[in-house]
Amino acid sequence: MKKIFIGLLGILFLGIIVNCSSVPAKNPSIQREWMLVSFGNFNKDQMVKSRAGINLTGKMEGDKIRGGAFMGCNKMFFTGEFRKNGKMKISGVGSTMMACQEMKLERAFVNSFERITQYSIEGHFLTLSDDKGVVMKFVASDWD
Repeated sequence: MKKIFIGLLGILFLGIIVNCSSVPAKNPSIQREWMLVSFGNFNKDQMVKSRAGINLTGKMEGDKIRGGAFMGCNKMFFTGEFRKNGKMKISGVGSTMMACQEMKLERAFVNSFERITQYSIEGHFLTLSDDKGVVMKFVASDWD
């Protein structure tokens, strides 16, 4: 009876170890919802009214995060690869295909987003930029 109990206890312990080690790590500084606060010639009121932002809370596989974006009309999706040196790559960008009255912000965002090559996080701010000077600044939505 003692051998059976020890065997079951060992299997239970092994199961706990395997399950805990298979939980993917999250990067809380990146994997958040971010509200767009600065981009091109758009003012903050336009961005707030459009509820413009990106969602990086998806599953992280290696350096890649499956993300989403919304700029007031269509839901967008993408894969973001965040490297430790501040370099990044956006790929697989797609979206729903609704037509809305005001789509200037969304068009500008889509035209610039896939060319993003760099990111930085300073406190509760995420800054995305490309090699031609386009800058998008976001604030974490869970920060007051």
